[in-house]
Amino acid sequence: MRISRPATLSLRAVALLYLALLLLLPLGVVFVRTFEHGIGTAWNWMTTPAAVSAFWLTVKLAAIAVPLNTIFGVGCALVLVRGHGRGRAVLDSLIDLPFVVSPVIVGLALILVYGEQGWFGKWFVQHGIPIIYSWPGMAIATIFVSLPFVVREVAPVLIEIGDEQEQAAATLGASSWQTFWRITLPSIRWGVAYGVVLTTARALGEIGAVLVVSSNVAGQTLTLPLLVNQRADQIGAGQITGAYSAATELAIMSLIVLLAMTVLGPRRPESR
Repeated sequence: MRISRPATLSLRAVALLYLALLLLLPLGVVFVRTFEHGIGTAWNWMTTPAAVSAFWLTVKLAAIAVPLNTIFGVGCALVLVRGHGRGRAVLDSLIDLPFVVSPVIVGLALILVYGEQGWFGKWFVQHGIPIIYSWPGMAIATIFVSLPFVVREVAPVLIEIGDEQEQAAATLGASSWQTFWRITLPSIRWGVAYGVVLTTARALGEIGAVLVVSSNVAGQTLTLPLLVNQRADQIGAGQITGAYSAATELAIMSLIVLLAMTVLGPRRPESR
């Protein structure tokens, strides 16, 4: 069905207006409220010990979750697309759990499993390894909620490229590792990269599950999203400015991720 040019322009205008009201306007308000008292005030809030610690903890959790989910995602995609086991349908369904389960429920489930009175938590506590209300529990929560993205980006690429080149490499005597590093990985690299970008964005902005398993102690278990939430709940104009300042840091990090998505985007169709 062909759409007339006026209709196309109207649809574009509606889409742009929708995005402006939903995304650009709130983001603009955040930046305006951050710097309404001057750059110096905003910078002071961004460089408080709590804010600096929250920034690095956010980066730390992302640095843990992204590589682990990348390795798992590539391996899982290979199992789903190239495997022949009967459990693939079950695995395929389980991968989407983070999409359908509320992050708050995920946090509560982690407490039941790794809490002091949980199934495994008592053993960890006895050995001096606290999980819940400490950064390891926050890392597990971040890993869980950002788990599906690499799998869901790589699997369609594997389906698209097929396995003819891999079979040819095996026929010529290449080992499984040689085939993976020289044939498979180069073919799926842009799918992996795009999945990594999405995983990073999800890890940086996670608050629901992390909030449940965090003790919310500044300098220890406070990430940037949690810092925004904490400052927004406190009374006082200064705290509101501090919340907007932390939100601006998150927004800048998100814009960097968005830029990476934009750079990778045009190459996806070519790789598939």
